Amino acid sequence: MHTGSCLCGAVKYRIDADIDSLTHCHCSMCRKVHGAAFATYASVPLDRFHFTEGKEELGVYHSSEHVTRTFCKHCGANLQFVDNREHEVGVAAGTLDSPLPPPPQSHIYTGSKADWYEIRDGLPQHADDA
Repeated sequence: MHTGSCLCGAVKYRIDADIDSLTHCHCSMCRKVHGAAFATYASVPLDRFHFTEGKEELGVYHSSEHVTRTFCKHCGANLQFVDNREHEVGVAAGTLDSPLPPPPQSHIYTGSKADWYEIRDGLPQHADDA
């Protein structure tokens, strides 16, 4: 089990599943949402993710026809990436509160990465979402 929260603690969640991998997304939307070179997500089964506090404090942004992003209405912390075509939720890994031993990781959408950022960590890279 893993737990997490937003920056101010108004929204808390629990994941009743192992986190088997992390994905570093370099698409332009993730860069904008996180204000960083990339966003790191842990994909977990949708039915294993549960808000434990503050669900009513969630803001929702529909970034495309199939994708909804959630954030805390108070502190603005980005929490989730939900694709309605999938049965998984992408949890913003930086919001995890419980320890996570480093799982396998990869970079996706590197074809649209920030031109000022150079990937040098040796992890697998995919020009699209592979």
